[in-house]
Amino acid sequence: MLRTTLVVFALAATPAFAETITVETYTGPAEVTTNPDKIAVFDIGALDMLDALGVEVDGVIAPLFVDYVTDTAEGAESVGSLFEPDFEAIAAGEYDLLIAAGRSSRVAPDLAKIAPTIDMTIWEDTVGQGLARLEAYGEIFDKQDEAAALKADFEVALAEAKAAIAGQGNALIVLTNGPTVSAYGASGRFGWLHTALDLPEAVAEVEEATHGEAISFEFIRDANPEVMIVIDRAAAIGDDAEAAASTLDNALVQETTAWTEGNVVYLDPAPLYIAGGGIQSMIGTLNEITAAFSGS
Repeated sequence: MLRTTLVVFALAATPAFAETITVETYTGPAEVTTNPDKIAVFDIGALDMLDALGVEVDGVIAPLFVDYVTDTAEGAESVGSLFEPDFEAIAAGEYDLLIAAGRSSRVAPDLAKIAPTIDMTIWEDTVGQGLARLEAYGEIFDKQDEAAALKADFEVALAEAKAAIAGQGNALIVLTNGPTVSAYGASGRFGWLHTALDLPEAVAEVEEATHGEAISFEFIRDANPEVMIVIDRAAAIGDDAEAAASTLDNALVQETTAWTEGNVVYLDPAPLYIAGGGIQSMIGTLNEITAAFSGS
């Protein structure tokens, strides 16, 4: 009888449902052991997803920039920054899985020399890749039901935002960084706001670049968007620079239809700029757009 009890205890102490599965990553299919005991995360978009799923993390980068993930990150070991991992701390941490993406993607091969690593970058197709990453995390951490519920929440938020902005006209997405301004088109970093919302571009063929196409205030006036969506990079990263509202408050921009009709939308920049593609980031951005055009 004692022997049976010991066997049952040993089985209970084994990580639940640990198995190897294949998930899609940015670099292709990868084999991952489910329910890894100790994980470190090197991307805020990935942390956004894990926070939403209720997955505990053991190592995390700093600073976080977005406040809604602080509870999940609290108590986790420091493993460096977005651009500079602390390789000594990582090696000492004996992690079972390292999750890189976006800004940390370039060091994923180095991380893989220390522990199993997956690159979960979200880039060319923010919505498609974002939902794919959510599904993959659900499979890795046995959170399939939670992932499905979050996907359903996203679809509701998307439908509501599309309905709210329908008929508002064309749009220009601009990013300010203190006194400088860049534009992003449908094929750019924030282009999913055009494609997912069926939102026409005020300017076709905006240069596709990581940091957007540098533009002047004359460019904005001549484009004359009916809607202007604004992202303040300086605010996103905590820089003490001129705010977007001040930068754009000038005579040239004031000539645009977007300005005269009050259709200039200042989005919460950190989730969109730092945690792009994260499920909470996307839902939050969509809810902001809905609120801006529905009066709620």
